[in-house]
Amino acid sequence: AGAPAGSPAGSPAGSPAAARYRTVQDVVRTSVGGRDPRLRLSNEFGTSPATFDDVEVTVPATGKDPATGKPAAGKGVSPGPRRVTFGGSGSVTIPPGSDALSDPVAGSLPPETTLSVTLHVARGSGPVTGHPFATQPSYLSPPGDYARAGAPAASWHQIGSWFYLDGVVVSAPRQVGTVVTLGDSITDGVGSEMGANANWPDDLARRLLALPTGQQMAVANEGLASNRVTANGDGPNGGVAGLSAQARFAQDVLGQPGVTTVILLEGINDIGDGVVNSARQLIDADKQLIAQAHAAGVRILGATLTPFQGAGYYSPAKNRIRERVNAWIRTSGAFDGVIDFDRAVRDPADPARFAPIDDSGDHTHPSDVGYQAMADAVNLALLR
Repeated sequence: AGAPAGSPAGSPAGSPAAARYRTVQDVVRTSVGGRDPRLRLSNEFGTSPATFDDVEVTVPATGKDPATGKPAAGKGVSPGPRRVTFGGSGSVTIPPGSDALSDPVAGSLPPETTLSVTLHVARGSGPVTGHPFATQPSYLSPPGDYARAGAPAASWHQIGSWFYLDGVVVSAPRQVGTVVTLGDSITDGVGSEMGANANWPDDLARRLLALPTGQQMAVANEGLASNRVTANGDGPNGGVAGLSAQARFAQDVLGQPGVTTVILLEGINDIGDGVVNSARQLIDADKQLIAQAHAAGVRILGATLTPFQGAGYYSPAKNRIRERVNAWIRTSGAFDGVIDFDRAVRDPADPARFAPIDDSGDHTHPSDVGYQAMADAVNLALLR
């Protein structure tokens, strides 16, 4: 059974001049382990074919066999760089609006593995498909093919985005269900420590990996900074904020391998940006996502919207909309379960604000402590 080890959500991420004829190194972290990982590359938002003529993956030299929990003892994916092929070829051309899944890279991949995926972009024009905010540092080379060079040299630029890499998929040693976390920057991990894997989906993944064999699940993080439920971001294809949750639900959520449950935490940008001016607008949009999930046989859990008093787009009227939406999430029974993130991080003395320890400082995004509190608020019995 296939399960996504990790999945950066897609949106236009930059100008083609940023990557064409250069080498990109995307640094990502998996959730579950499994055998024979494959890479999924995307040209979803490109306007012409993109060609990658050298793709390499590097993994740590040590780790545990996901089937036994013991040291891999040579059975794991070899330390890299390992060349990745597509249909037996070292080169792949992806038409605009499409993606490509690599051949398996032989061996087992431990849970919570940091992967460096290095891509030489031989051809491509139009917007670069990628993820604008990455909580791992990634890198862009000077012009040329540096895919087999290993670690980036001093001449490489550190970038804050993932380019082209859309997911890492493993063949699990048993059927593993996937939890998809759908949201905006709070799910994306804005405010958490860079490179620490400290957003709430990562914290949730660690809780799930601590369960006994047979109860563990994969987590696919489909958070996208500035994203909204009811409206696309500005610019072609939604700009850096991407397509709305409604527009991307079928691909980013229902299209994930093995998805059984989705956690929906989104709507604060719709409210704060003034895209909706009543709770009913957001509730109606959520009902559509619930209907789509249920039609696909997928459970959907509703997460209450976290406080935002002190943020630049806050107002008492907007907070009343948030409170009405939260009341509906808690009491309507429309979702298959409720996760009360609002209660987990709000200040008991001033519920419209984050508790000081849970606030990253911008009054919109949690701190690492707040993200952990959110993950701890998830009742694991609701996930299946």
